[in-house]
Amino acid sequence: MPHTIDAFFRPRGIAVVGASRKRGTLAAEVFHNLVTFGYDGPVFPVNPSAPVVQSVCAYPRVSDIPLPVDLAVIVVPKRFVSDAVDDCLKKGVKGIVIVSAGFAETGPEGKALQDELVRRVRAGGARLIGPNCLGVLSTDDTYRINTTFAAVSPKRGSVSFSSQSGALGVAILDYAQLLGIGIRHFVSVGNKADVSGNDLLEYWEEDAGTEVILLYLESFGNPRRFMELARRISRKKPIVMVKSGRTESGARAASSHTGSLSGLDAAVDAVSAQAGVIRTNRIEGLFDVAMLLANQPIPAGRRVAILTNAGGPAIMASDACDSQGLEVPRLSRRTERALRTFLPMEASVGNPVDMIASANAEHYERATRLLLEDENVDALIVLFVPPIVVDAPGVARAIRRGAEGATKPVLTSFLGTHGVPEALSSLRQNNFPSYAFPESAARALSRVVRYGEWLRQPAGRFPTFDDLDAAAARAVLAGESGRAADRWLSDAEVRTVLAAYGISSPKTLFASSPEGASEAAASIGFPVALKLASETITHKTDVGGVLLDLDSPEEVAEGYRTIAERLGAAGFARDFRGVIVQEMLTRGVETFIGVTQDPKFGPLVAFGMGGVNIEVWGDVVFRVCPLSDVDADQMIDGIRGKKLLDGYRGGPKADRPALVDALLRVSCLMRDFPEIEELDINPLYALEPGQGVVAVDARIRAGSRASTGTTGKATP
Repeated sequence: MPHTIDAFFRPRGIAVVGASRKRGTLAAEVFHNLVTFGYDGPVFPVNPSAPVVQSVCAYPRVSDIPLPVDLAVIVVPKRFVSDAVDDCLKKGVKGIVIVSAGFAETGPEGKALQDELVRRVRAGGARLIGPNCLGVLSTDDTYRINTTFAAVSPKRGSVSFSSQSGALGVAILDYAQLLGIGIRHFVSVGNKADVSGNDLLEYWEEDAGTEVILLYLESFGNPRRFMELARRISRKKPIVMVKSGRTESGARAASSHTGSLSGLDAAVDAVSAQAGVIRTNRIEGLFDVAMLLANQPIPAGRRVAILTNAGGPAIMASDACDSQGLEVPRLSRRTERALRTFLPMEASVGNPVDMIASANAEHYERATRLLLEDENVDALIVLFVPPIVVDAPGVARAIRRGAEGATKPVLTSFLGTHGVPEALSSLRQNNFPSYAFPESAARALSRVVRYGEWLRQPAGRFPTFDDLDAAAARAVLAGESGRAADRWLSDAEVRTVLAAYGISSPKTLFASSPEGASEAAASIGFPVALKLASETITHKTDVGGVLLDLDSPEEVAEGYRTIAERLGAAGFARDFRGVIVQEMLTRGVETFIGVTQDPKFGPLVAFGMGGVNIEVWGDVVFRVCPLSDVDADQMIDGIRGKKLLDGYRGGPKADRPALVDALLRVSCLMRDFPEIEELDINPLYALEPGQGVVAVDARIRAGSRASTGTTGKATP
């Protein structure tokens, strides 16, 4: 069954509405590119004022064309676009590309006009790319199509690219040509009025000619759908993405730790990590990765061998590998002995292998072969600084010969100018990625290594919990009014909600007097902690509202008075309701779990080291709900302070499975109650292995989002 956007890539006939005789105009260049690019089908110029356009008979309207037209490209002033679309639909056109600008990008009036166009297009059974776009390009042997006005003809390949920027699209095609990256499809989606990046992902998932998918995004239309698709497609084909337009959602004035720590782009980073999307910060990095993915196998591990004829670049490469999380291991003794048989005594046969400046093409060939055969090596970076007496193109050919039959990736970096352009061209034409500097090669390799690790890990399960009490949590969150209101829950309400989802708290009692606090402490057992109870003050430590390790009734009573005096001195006497008397945990690792709502992606879950560490170090890993067991496990592995969870230098060990369990339960809570706007559990004490976790302090802010409040079953 044909895909709904097949007409853009496999049309029987193409019409260009507004095709012009005057070369140099957008409409003329679009028509010229279509005619000259090699499309094996009829191309019809549509121009009511010209009987012939660029030696091709023209038609006044698309509906006047006697043969089938599946794809129409509209390049006319905005005021004529609506009539042109209606005429295309009358003809039965299935794919419409609107290059013309002046729609949603101009404001509300343009947005209304664009929405009306989309409504009519969909009602007519067609699909729309644009408006305000560069167009579509395909190098398919049967359907060579170029509806763009770019003066670039990329070579055929397996990389498909979606760009939200038309202007940037021209530069992208030019850069791909420069690097020798073969393009399968290029689509400039413009305003994404109808066909979006998600539609293209679905199409390219099943397209046999697409092996690598590149995305330049300025915004997400349906981010939840993107995550669902990317999680599935990344298992089959790598997705490499540049996301510009950093959101301010995480930096808004949030009163929770999670909200303030989520940063400018935490949700996009989280989705990339969960879905296996390779994210780069720059277009240059996007193509550096694409050059590797399109031409070389994915490495089986992080171990990199470096081959060079100059020490300086090798040091640069080693440092770059180390900073990118790659390993530069020692070579096997067999490899070192084999290298010694043909390299001069001055050469270094460790890793990096420095063959010194006298190294010739034969040295490069033999060393490349030996390093790729070494069992301690997963990938090879070859560096070359051309001395005057060495033939750079010959070295390039030697590297190719040495890598023949290898199943490990080979990256190259030729520095300098003598003979390098010809050598680079030779390498790229023969599917060997080459980079201007060693650091670029290391960065690209590290991203592909992490993608390979993601591929090798299990897909992850979304566990179910039979002990969740959604009704108890709903009763608290809805309150007396029966619906959620924008408020911070009381300490007792927070404990009830957490307990309903299987997250325990220490023994806790409320007291509104020094005597009551002493009695509560005696009931719980010493030592205890005292914490300010207030409906308005959320950061207790900031106002001196927390006292720890109180060992007697007298200390507790005095502690109560101390907290009250501090609040009074700070001008918060009216906000003082009393104290929470809590069992004092004496051993465990302080961790942190938090949630904030991202306006696009929904609940964003954070994990890190807790207590004051969360504020001082900001050592936090984010993921988007729902969490799989693999997501939760990776969050714990992803923090810089993870050694502290393993009993670092005699410290307590943490119950890691209990931490995973707690993260998954919080994910279920957020799935069931999207009205929770912010949640902080800090600290969440991770006790000794097998002893579980305890939420020592927690805060929840409820909003007015509609609750699903359902089953307690975790689903993706």
